[in-house]
Amino acid sequence: MGSIPDLETPSHTSRISTVVPATPRGDQNGEFQLTYMDLLMKLHYIRPVYFFPPEAVQGLTISDFKKPMFMLLDTYSHVSGRIRRSESGRPFIKCNDAGVRIAEAYSDKTLKDWFHENGLYSVDGMVHDHVLGPHLSFSPLVFVKFTWFKCGGLSIGLSWAHVLGDAFSAFNFMTKWSQILSGHIPPKSLHKPNNLTEPAEFPQYSITENPISIKKARVIGEYWLGANDNDVATHSFHFTSKQLQQYLLTSYTTKTKTKTSYFEVISAMLLKYIAQIRGEFGPKVVTICTSNISNREENEFPNNGLVLSKFEADLASDISDLARLIAEKKIVENHIMKKLVERDEGKEDFIVYGANLTFVDLEEAEIIYGVKLNGHKPVMANCTFRGVGDEGVVLVLPAPPEDNGDGRIVTVSLPEKELHQLKDKIGEEWSIV
Repeated sequence: MGSIPDLETPSHTSRISTVVPATPRGDQNGEFQLTYMDLLMKLHYIRPVYFFPPEAVQGLTISDFKKPMFMLLDTYSHVSGRIRRSESGRPFIKCNDAGVRIAEAYSDKTLKDWFHENGLYSVDGMVHDHVLGPHLSFSPLVFVKFTWFKCGGLSIGLSWAHVLGDAFSAFNFMTKWSQILSGHIPPKSLHKPNNLTEPAEFPQYSITENPISIKKARVIGEYWLGANDNDVATHSFHFTSKQLQQYLLTSYTTKTKTKTSYFEVISAMLLKYIAQIRGEFGPKVVTICTSNISNREENEFPNNGLVLSKFEADLASDISDLARLIAEKKIVENHIMKKLVERDEGKEDFIVYGANLTFVDLEEAEIIYGVKLNGHKPVMANCTFRGVGDEGVVLVLPAPPEDNGDGRIVTVSLPEKELHQLKDKIGEEWSIV
């Protein structure tokens, strides 16, 4: 299974246009070389969505939204480029000012009606469903979709090719766009980060050993998209700060001095739930995806600053022990992945999210609420990933600011049957739908 985007009839889309950098590069077109982690993530796409009430967009037009993008792309010039291949076959980005795509859409529903019918945290239809291919040299790396609602509200959906950078980079791109919209001068240049994916010490592996956190992928035709054996569906759960605090007080015993985060506790809990659903086929090894957000600078160049670790789960452990073990016993695999990708010049196709059941720590990504229109933050923001493998992915994101800053949005992509069972289980135990 697996599906390519329906580019012909996206729901309610009326117009697609292109925005290019404000300053043409002319003969100075450059090449942006992709890192091993960029190439490892090339079959995945990051899709954040922001919903704004009518008062946030009063007086703003599509022309107003496009103008900051011209200036932003002067700084993020490679984002408006296109994929090329070197003589060896290794992909790179040609910075040719081909631009990003802007999609305009209209809904005959109010925001209230849309949330009532689709759920408060659903993003279905709010992102232009794009993937790279079949002609890579013509495929935009970014789509931004603006959907106007009948009430005057607005959603902004970003489809960001993961080859450009991780979720923090995607969120930061949209935050910078909104800052320019509000009158801030864009940075003249971005800081190139140090290699964030190389820990100081890591265990010794043979180059012949395959990392557990990824797997080779079957792609769909000439698209940069992995094929699935099952239909993977997505649903989001809102765990409030009150629920999480109560859970920690009543169910979580502190057996050691190891401090565990909400991400580790939620990961341990959902690992137990999904293992119960899968029975004897339950996950024995999972992937933990983290990023050292404290090392990132405000005007940092987009990058895939991810740390991918394997965790061998003892499913007989209780949730508190599992959370502690996730914090203490996960084993970083980036170094062997680097050898694997570089040896093949990035020509091999891999799946990361969903190769194993994958838990992604985005709980420090408050920047997702950094996008503001007319001084208003979004009433809701969420993020999903495109290109998730059959084992599924769990994203742990911050809840809206009104939840005292301590709640979490947990966005889960699993095979449909398993997702229905997980919804039933969380509904029974947490009264969350």
